[in-house]
Amino acid sequence: MECQTTPIEGLLIVRPAVHKDDRGHFVETWNQRAFDAAVGREVRFVQSNQSRSAKGVLRGLHFQVPPHAQGKLVRVSQGLALDVAVDLRADSPTFGQHCAVELSANNGVQFWIPEGFAHGFVALEEDTLFEYMCTSFYAPQSEQSLRWDDPLLGIDWGVGSPRVSPKDQGAPGFEHFESPFLP
Repeated sequence: MECQTTPIEGLLIVRPAVHKDDRGHFVETWNQRAFDAAVGREVRFVQSNQSRSAKGVLRGLHFQVPPHAQGKLVRVSQGLALDVAVDLRADSPTFGQHCAVELSANNGVQFWIPEGFAHGFVALEEDTLFEYMCTSFYAPQSEQSLRWDDPLLGIDWGVGSPRVSPKDQGAPGFEHFESPFLP
């Protein structure tokens, strides 16, 4: 497993090793020891989720606030998506900034998004399967979202008119956000 830092501290691009031969390939998609060493702390995943999206579907920007904040290790097992994480940590020098990573079944890239970030993605191919491993259980009372097209965030999703749920369409803007992610 190879881990690459991003311009936003805490976010990691994870590239599992792929072993190929004339029969196909083998990938170890998860290794607790290697991941903990890369992150610099023990990470415990408690829930795994999967979504299927049609091309042009945008999901996000979602997060859970403390005490149920979630870290996520995400990947695409079929199709192609642009994945985005927005820094919501009040004490961070990159507060309000985002990082976008292309995830696909072909590139095998995973994205580690620790607690304190909003997360969203847009499917760039039909039948995109998106997988999430989460560090905290889903807690609807802690779930919040930000508007995906907020001009203050300036995210280029790479699609003209994404399909967005009514809930995500009605999410509040970043200008009203008060971070619960304190040092």
